[in-house]
Amino acid sequence: MTCTIVVGGFFGDEGKGKIVSYLAVKDKIAVAARGGVGPNAGHSVVWKGKKYKMRMLPSTFLCDKSRLLLGPGVLVDPTVLLTEVEETKTALRVGLDPQCAIIEPQHIERDRGSNHLKSRIGTTGTGCGPCNEDRIKRIGKVARDIPQLEKFLTDVPFEVNKAISEGKQVLLEGTQGTFLSVFHGSYPYVTSKDVTASSIAADVGVGPKLIDDILVVFKAYVSRVGGGELKGELSNEESDKRGWSEIATVTGRRRRAAPFNFELAKRAVMLNSATQLAVTKVDVVFPECKGITDRNRLSDEAISFIKRIEQETGVPVTLLGTGPSVEEIIDLRS
Repeated sequence: MTCTIVVGGFFGDEGKGKIVSYLAVKDKIAVAARGGVGPNAGHSVVWKGKKYKMRMLPSTFLCDKSRLLLGPGVLVDPTVLLTEVEETKTALRVGLDPQCAIIEPQHIERDRGSNHLKSRIGTTGTGCGPCNEDRIKRIGKVARDIPQLEKFLTDVPFEVNKAISEGKQVLLEGTQGTFLSVFHGSYPYVTSKDVTASSIAADVGVGPKLIDDILVVFKAYVSRVGGGELKGELSNEESDKRGWSEIATVTGRRRRAAPFNFELAKRAVMLNSATQLAVTKVDVVFPECKGITDRNRLSDEAISFIKRIEQETGVPVTLLGTGPSVEEIIDLRS
């Protein structure tokens, strides 16, 4: 397989950064391109004792030969991007398409100043919605208009398609989760565009016939930030008791939590044409599995849980996250 898309199966927060990072190191990803929305999505990566919170760059930055691209469908906050480039020392590997829309200070002000967006919908306040609004109106700036980004500009669709044609390992990284899609999610409590696999491919300029694998990432329980329905939602007290309490990477807000939702999982598989699944935070629901990398050490309860996911969705679970670090993975692909 040469081109894989990785997307979230629930409401974001599934652990896509961890899965993408593992694939980068394990499979030696040559080219990674990020699709999705923009800096309103945070992907956490824990590597060699250090935690990175990536909002712009693909999580494959750990692989020192991986080309790091931002597709034309992605919104770019120049300050966030340049900070991440400096933190990861990846300036020579980063490329963004001239067509990427630019988040300006006024977009952030409009986002945070909107009672509807900030208070009712519960957006991240990063300016993504207003920026997409201006993009649709054809009045927003794009990357080619920003001098400090000039050295990073490249034809991302051409680079990605060329890499695929050469048989290189290519990964397209999505943001948010299936049910935050403006089309397929719990509208109006959604993000400002579609974030399912087909849209991630479009964001970076890859046609559907060139996609070999679609990996949908689930967490062993469900969580979401902001407004909107969450079936089976637990109280804060119960969430704390189970060890399911989390703080969002971008906003610092507490995530709401609920048990794994098999009906949503089946729908996510349908909407994304999933070919394989990853399940993260297995160790949180099954503490006896913490840190293990050997499938033979999985508890009977964890095995039953994974088998039920496979039976309900009809798709194999190929990766299991058993801890926060990139290395804490059980790889079931072989």
